[in-house]
Amino acid sequence: MKLSRSLLNLSPNILPFDLELLPPTAYLVGGMVRDALLNYQRDYFDLDFVLPDFAIEIAKKIANQYNAGFVVLDAERNIARVVFKQGTVDFAQQEGDSIEKDLRRRDFTINAIAYNFQQQKFIDPLNGLQDLQTKTIKMISVKNLEDDPLRLLRAYRQAAQLKFQIEPKTRETIAQLSFLIPQVAAERVQTELNYLLGNVEGSQWLSKMKKDGLLSPWFSHIDNYNLQLLEAIDRSIKLLLHKYKQDKSKIDHLFAIQENEEVYSSYIVQKSRLTCLVSNNPEIAKRELSNLKYSNQDIKTVLNVLNHLPWLKNKQQVSLRDLYFLFLELGDNFPIFALVALAKNADHKLILQLIDHYLDSDDKVAHPTSLITGHDLINHLNIKPSPQLGQLLTEVLIAQVEGKISTKQEALKFAKDYVTNLNSI
Repeated sequence: MKLSRSLLNLSPNILPFDLELLPPTAYLVGGMVRDALLNYQRDYFDLDFVLPDFAIEIAKKIANQYNAGFVVLDAERNIARVVFKQGTVDFAQQEGDSIEKDLRRRDFTINAIAYNFQQQKFIDPLNGLQDLQTKTIKMISVKNLEDDPLRLLRAYRQAAQLKFQIEPKTRETIAQLSFLIPQVAAERVQTELNYLLGNVEGSQWLSKMKKDGLLSPWFSHIDNYNLQLLEAIDRSIKLLLHKYKQDKSKIDHLFAIQENEEVYSSYIVQKSRLTCLVSNNPEIAKRELSNLKYSNQDIKTVLNVLNHLPWLKNKQQVSLRDLYFLFLELGDNFPIFALVALAKNADHKLILQLIDHYLDSDDKVAHPTSLITGHDLINHLNIKPSPQLGQLLTEVLIAQVEGKISTKQEALKFAKDYVTNLNSI
């Protein structure tokens, strides 16, 4: 690891304020130091400073001078945040009578390195630099993990993000402390899970979390089959990326990729993996997701997919009518359904055909456009508004999907004949 390059990454130019506003005893700590040493570039800054005195006062002074946002995060521990357009800067009171003692209360050695801008000096009392070189996540102490059990989850998340390995003794200790996980607020557990669900390395680390006992408190029925599904999801992603490698627009559409977003961090992949973790029983799955404080929309998405997976059983022949209702009921959740279905070893030929239907915006099965409206039926056929009106429109649309009608006039005639036959029964 070349510290000269790291010093360039830690130039005072990265600060959104004048270095002179910091006392010479201020130290940059945490993820920014680690990432600079790894030459990892961020799109935004998230700086953490430790000061021996007057942390809140200095933060407020900087905020006032730069017309930035200011909030006291913890008055008792003297922690404040200054919010700039490009990111945030936190100022915290040093714990203990030296920066070395403050660093020793942190989670892992790679996060316990401090940097002083004025002296251009690293403080590394726990050999975090060496662990960065060996790409190792190593605990500082058992007590530090016990004091904040969320750190147990963060080990796996940071391993995935940094592509590091967790030191065996640290992982063994985490497994022994897994009984503390229920103490962590569900919202914070969900945040860590979401990081892993949206990371290319996430599946392998979720599997290790399960083996170490960190997932069972939240996913009561999780077993090796769930872990196999996670691996199968990743294989399915690679299959689809290869299938549509010549057409990025199809990949973007299928995975609902936002600007500058990677496939694995997309909503589609995250919710596909989440669907693999929960119970196959929709009622149990709903309870698991609710306990983790997932939003109503997230819960509806996963349950919608789970409820439609049985559709795949014994599908020797699939009618256009079947497909119409499948696409209608799944809506934007279809890609999640397709990924999970591929992972569950459904008929690959059928699923890939369905995906092609979905990706074609002009496809009459996946994206039908009605030839007539309810008003047309009311005006032309003298039909009164009723629940039967919606049913009639559905039948007209299915007839259109099946190729029985193709014009408005044909649609109105079909509707008239349908009503006549219905009334004659």
